[in-house]
Amino acid sequence: MANMIKEIIKKIEPRMNVAIENLGRELKNIRTGRANSSLVEDVTVVYYGTNTPLKQLASVTIPEPTVFVVTPWDKQSLGDIEIALRNAQTGLSIVNDGHAIRITLPPLTAERREELSKLVHRLGENARVVIRNIRGEAWDEIQKAYKNKEISEDEKYRGEKELNDLILGKNQQIEKITSAKTTELSKI
Repeated sequence: MANMIKEIIKKIEPRMNVAIENLGRELKNIRTGRANSSLVEDVTVVYYGTNTPLKQLASVTIPEPTVFVVTPWDKQSLGDIEIALRNAQTGLSIVNDGHAIRITLPPLTAERREELSKLVHRLGENARVVIRNIRGEAWDEIQKAYKNKEISEDEKYRGEKELNDLILGKNQQIEKITSAKTTELSKI
């Protein structure tokens, strides 16, 4: 009987982890005041008719805190990479020097930092909602098992406590991830 609850929790935990991983990926693409290759490495470049991520065509280095240098392995792809970066509308200053592309991050204004902080909190809240919905599904399963006399009332409440503990842990993970990003945004 208690194994049923463990199975339900074991089944939902990976889905909750995916929600947290998705949050991490979304936050990775939010630009802070410092250069970070993740801002451009997934830009899709049309290379000989094939959509290819930038990270497969070039190296991205960060010589200064606010500058990227994208150096293609095939010099013929330089124009394609420049077009893709401009079309990505990243809001970055892009300069093609004939050998590599220099990308400069404009400084974030206080207003823009505030907007990005709100976005971070909104994305964190979306992840919490996904986790709450998954918890709701699991709780419904536990209540259904109780109604069908597959588990006892004590097991039902033990399952509820385990679910709540799991949710608390996942919410703490989300809070840690979002506060780290907000702190990163507030640094100049």
